[in-house]
Amino acid sequence: MIVFKELIYNGVRTGQIPARTKAARTWYRDAASQASGDFRPSSVVRQFSEKKRVGRPEPGYMYSFKYDPKHKKTLPYYDVFPLVFPAELYNDGFLGINFHYLPFNLRAKLMDALYTVVSDKRYDEETKILVSYDLLKSVSKFKTFKPTVKKYLYSYVKTPFLQITATEWDMALFLPMENFKKASAQEVWKDSRGKI
Repeated sequence: MIVFKELIYNGVRTGQIPARTKAARTWYRDAASQASGDFRPSSVVRQFSEKKRVGRPEPGYMYSFKYDPKHKKTLPYYDVFPLVFPAELYNDGFLGINFHYLPFNLRAKLMDALYTVVSDKRYDEETKILVSYDLLKSVSKFKTFKPTVKKYLYSYVKTPFLQITATEWDMALFLPMENFKKASAQEVWKDSRGKI
């Protein structure tokens, strides 16, 4: 059984499993599914080495934050701690791709597609995904995005946005940090599969 800190250390930190590779995504998915330990979002985000907290997100970068939806009473389920790439910004919020709505194998498939539209191949703090909602709708390789698109209102965001740099996208993607209310992750993922 792998504990959370070992999962981080044995992966990207040691260089044994280089990020941004199919092997990395497979390793993280498998290791995360067997991991034990403290996966509370507040604990998980402290493990990221390159922390950058911002007041507002920008399209193309990955963020995590705590969210309390405006319509939570009528939603069938929702994620309290989203992991998103914003695709469109509005005055009152943004439209984002929340990977938590997909099981690990479909997260990998969507991320593989998104890696084809990165701004550069340096994979550093400036690297971002060059994606818009119109692009997602128009290109078939992005079809797994459908159940992930959610609108987030700034007034219901409860923490600063934690920007996760490209070097840690794969790690964040495969950690079981989803925190669904009103349904289990398995129920949400089954529903998501039906929407693809």
